[in-house]
Amino acid sequence: MEEFVGQLWHRLITRAARRSYPEAVVTLETVGHGAGILFRALGGDGGLRIEAGDATASGARRSWLARIAGTRRTVELAWRDDQALRLPARIDCFPDRALNRDLYLWLAALAARPEPAGDWFAGSQQRTRAVLEAYPGLRARYRRLVDAHLAGRSAPARLPPDEAAQEHAIRSALREPGSVPVLPACRRPPQPVLLWLHPAAPVVSATAADADSAAAARDTPVRALQEQRRRRAERVAQPDTDRGLVTVRMENIFTWGEYARVDRAGEDNEDLQEAADAAASIDTFSVTRDGRTRAARLRFDLDLPAAECDDRPLGAGILLPEWDYRTRRLQPDRCRVQPLLAARAAPCALPARLRRTAARLRAQFRQLAPARCWLSGQPDGAEPDLEAWLRFRAERGGRQAVAGDRLYRDMRNGSRDLACLLLADLSLSTDSWVNDTARVIDVIRDSLWLFAESLSATGDRFAMYGFSSRRRDPVRVHQLKTFDEPYNARVCGRIGAIRPGYYTRMGAAVRHASRLLADQVASRRLLLLLTDGKPNDLDHYEGRYGVEDTRHALQQARESGLQPFCVTIDRKAGDYLPYLFGSNSYVVIHRPSQLPRALPSLYARLTA
Repeated sequence: MEEFVGQLWHRLITRAARRSYPEAVVTLETVGHGAGILFRALGGDGGLRIEAGDATASGARRSWLARIAGTRRTVELAWRDDQALRLPARIDCFPDRALNRDLYLWLAALAARPEPAGDWFAGSQQRTRAVLEAYPGLRARYRRLVDAHLAGRSAPARLPPDEAAQEHAIRSALREPGSVPVLPACRRPPQPVLLWLHPAAPVVSATAADADSAAAARDTPVRALQEQRRRRAERVAQPDTDRGLVTVRMENIFTWGEYARVDRAGEDNEDLQEAADAAASIDTFSVTRDGRTRAARLRFDLDLPAAECDDRPLGAGILLPEWDYRTRRLQPDRCRVQPLLAARAAPCALPARLRRTAARLRAQFRQLAPARCWLSGQPDGAEPDLEAWLRFRAERGGRQAVAGDRLYRDMRNGSRDLACLLLADLSLSTDSWVNDTARVIDVIRDSLWLFAESLSATGDRFAMYGFSSRRRDPVRVHQLKTFDEPYNARVCGRIGAIRPGYYTRMGAAVRHASRLLADQVASRRLLLLLTDGKPNDLDHYEGRYGVEDTRHALQQARESGLQPFCVTIDRKAGDYLPYLFGSNSYVVIHRPSQLPRALPSLYARLTA
């Protein structure tokens, strides 16, 4: 009975203290794509991701109902850092759904402006005025947002004098941006201004992963939080174990935000939903390493091949530069690419399950092969060229000095002046399952087989390589087929021997492939990249650094006359591939099982 009454009281007091409108909620998942387009169209940095930001402590005065209910201690605001534009995960502060959606778009437009000089109060007004002057069409929308936001703020008459002066200044600054130069001093922070960016944006650091955690989850019952927000975390020392409850300071029992150095043992049979709910309510995670595993939740694949079973290195490696977007320069000899050749790949035939599909693709691709045609004006050939002979006799009759050495024509095979290099991502993420029978690496292997079978029917020159990395040294590039090799059972065996590797240092792999392709003499040189995710590695290559390095490598490839194109099965590729390849130079395969058949057809369209 007490529990029932407590739940009723909690719902009652929470509803009474609530200042939100759940029935009109708009989530970032529904408007994130449009907000990202607007942000980049108005001049925002194209390399920034659009993701949900974390809720931060407000510190502003709360009503007595909010203090009783324990609500409104945190607020979700927008901010921008070197990695992403971070917008609220959900907005339900207005009773009108259209206003909540407009607030997302306004924050994206505001964040697209460069950061002004001065403090948060003056800088926010400068940003707002700059947006309204550059895009007058947003003024009516901004006025509606200001009116709705001011209606939900605490009235200055109900606040102490110092807070009331601060509130009057904020209201005037919202109505007439630039009219109030200084925010009056006050003991408390002001109430959150939802139409401005965060006054003190949290610093989100991309901490490098540990080397011995080079693993990915496989077919384990792991549940991910259904949120796109990046949560803050801190590394702490391993707590003392088996010390008993007496080591806990009793005042820590009543605090939620303070880290207590206590070992809280976990059990494999804990409810995953309860764990997810608990994680969603924590602001900052304190993590440490204790050497133990949680078999029911996480399984790490550390079964790495021994050195004697690894592929055979071809040479000492190739040093390549890497682009640092923060200093805007190429770092010379930053990465070492190590070409590899499968040492124990026995020659084999195409698997029986693919032979019918391969035969159909070969028949279709033979139609792309140039037909035999007559070549006129040859020094010798199968028969005289009547048109050239008549022209020769007419010019000789006019007493002109002409040569009579190209008076024949001959039937010869045509050729397409085309070279293609296929670069396949063999990172550890390809070890994940796409269905009950196949992994991503199996789909990639079938795609390479059918791709090679198709191109061998056209006579086009092509090469195939795979890549993965472990930091910048080495970047492993597996040689499957070179331009000088014919497609045969030996190449088929190398494709069959591919397996998941490590990580995806894409920039170095693209630079190496570009050099190989640039050496080919052809009027069209196509660089096909087959991947299942975005650039990443163990070190600082994670995040924007890897994206910018890959983009710079692709720009260099285009400047050298190559045509890069990406084929991916990553469902979130629309967030970053337009920035890397351009809007018309990539395709997303939504069902990975369709990749083996889609890849040859895509090549036919690209080279038609």
